Amino acid sequence: MSNTITNESLRNIAIIAHVDHGKTTLVDAMFKQSGLFREGQDVDDRIMDSQDLERERGITISAKNCSVNWKDVKINIIDTPGHADFGGEVERSLSMADGAILLVDASEGPLPQTRFVLKKALEQGLSLMVVINKVDRQDARPDEVLDEIYDLFIDLDANEEQLDFPLLYAIGRDGIAMETAEERGENLHILLDMVVDKVPGPSYGEDEPFQMLVSDLSYSDYLGRLAIGKVHHGTAQSNDQLICIADENKVVPLKVTKLQTYDGLKVVPTETCSPGDIVVIAGIEDVKIGDTICTKESPKALPRITVDEPTVAMRFGINTSPLAGREGKHVQTNKIRERLHKETLLNVAIQVEDTENRDAFLVKGRGEFQMAILVEQMRREGFELSVGRPEVIFKYEDGKRLEPIEHLFVDCDEDFMGIVTEKIQTRKGRMTNMVNNGTGRVRLEFSVPSRSLIGYRDEFLTDTKGTGLMNSYLEGYGEYRGEFASRYTGSLVADRSGKGVAYGLFNLEPRGRIFIVPGDPIYEGMIIGEHNRDNDINVNGSKEKKLTNMRASGKDEAVILTPVKPMTLEYALNFIKDDEQVEVTPESIRLRKIELSALVRHREEGKKKKSKEQ
Repeated sequence: MSNTITNESLRNIAIIAHVDHGKTTLVDAMFKQSGLFREGQDVDDRIMDSQDLERERGITISAKNCSVNWKDVKINIIDTPGHADFGGEVERSLSMADGAILLVDASEGPLPQTRFVLKKALEQGLSLMVVINKVDRQDARPDEVLDEIYDLFIDLDANEEQLDFPLLYAIGRDGIAMETAEERGENLHILLDMVVDKVPGPSYGEDEPFQMLVSDLSYSDYLGRLAIGKVHHGTAQSNDQLICIADENKVVPLKVTKLQTYDGLKVVPTETCSPGDIVVIAGIEDVKIGDTICTKESPKALPRITVDEPTVAMRFGINTSPLAGREGKHVQTNKIRERLHKETLLNVAIQVEDTENRDAFLVKGRGEFQMAILVEQMRREGFELSVGRPEVIFKYEDGKRLEPIEHLFVDCDEDFMGIVTEKIQTRKGRMTNMVNNGTGRVRLEFSVPSRSLIGYRDEFLTDTKGTGLMNSYLEGYGEYRGEFASRYTGSLVADRSGKGVAYGLFNLEPRGRIFIVPGDPIYEGMIIGEHNRDNDINVNGSKEKKLTNMRASGKDEAVILTPVKPMTLEYALNFIKDDEQVEVTPESIRLRKIELSALVRHREEGKKKKSKEQ
């Protein structure tokens, strides 16, 4: 048995928090104060959120690595997503860390995603520090939030050592940290010192051969596939002959063509790497997240990264509408297959399966938000595709159907409590707790099926006039709770091809809400609006006014249409029913029936009615 040694010149920490609790802003301040940028250098905010989608939505979607140097110690920082739908990113990124900073908002306290990520960190036995952020908020309640954090640790079965966590208060936006909420610090030096003092350096076996767990993948046009991970034992150098142990102990030889490590935000070449380093290795094409890279002489695999099972599935297929191929670059099935396969390599939480239709694929993931982000990324890359409604994945045990159940937290004004409770109960939700502190807002907790929340978030914001907060985490699987209506309105479906005409659309407005504007292309089977009633009707949105040679006694009235709310991808996915699809192109999002022909749909409806009568 080899002696265990600690590498004191390194610290690997993950920063974990709920969405919008200031994680990426705090990392910005750590960069600036550790001397990464020169004095007065112009630097963007939220540097780590490098993707366009991340900047637009203000969230972290994929985990990223960087490093800062503090008092001769290199601190590798892993910025993790705060949304539970991107839990696969959290699980793989925590495999590189030895410690974690739990960041909690001083007003909102620990929310469901905090719980989800903290549970993963505790399971891995990481050394934890707690930072209560935004203590300058007017509604900050740091003492109560600290009690809630202790309750959360106890609830997650933390041991005594984990409960004795170091604590700091911070204002991440101003780049200051302090030991009490009342004082005002000057900088983050106290936080950086605490990371060096309280988080242990990576430990390794003195005589163990080289072992590295692949936790992330990247691609370079010059170097090919790149494997990113933490070195658990031993050292490696450029041009070393190593092997990669894949699934089922399959061995793939590799030569290290280039070895790189993180320096600030950049990746820099290095000749050698030591235990605990987070490195980037080039020289292997066939590698997956969870593989072990080690020496030929001592092939020994590390435990693979395990992630929670997917709970939501969605059908992706080629665009089969009459407008297919006009707006996108990539329209073929094999292009969509390649792109989805690439996503499974980079994202451990996504699975792709073939279906009975060779032009469609079943994509499984953590939640509809994760699916919407994937579709949005694909359309920005020039893909045209059609996607179906997100559906939950059922399990079957002892002849019983089980479905994913979520623990839902709602924070809203007292006035909206009735409508929120009523809507959730009609969706088979059960209230488990209610807290009213007399402040005018209430906190409600529910146990609800995951399928209840698909399509409910927009409705919830409308019901609470945009002031409600809703968060949930997966509690597990429970017995199927029965059917409920996902939508109480029907669709206005175009019965012919053409272009939207103001006269025709104006006359359809009493029937419901219109989705298109004059001049938009229309085809048979396309959904151009939401019907007021619960049935679908076929309509003509391209109807023009018949002109005669008779003069009108007065002028024709100018047609003024109600403004149309722009169609977003999330709204489209939440709106559609089981027999409908979303057509997604780089320029447009359209709704349509899966069966475009009005005649065929009419016949099928007739068959259904007959079978019910019999």
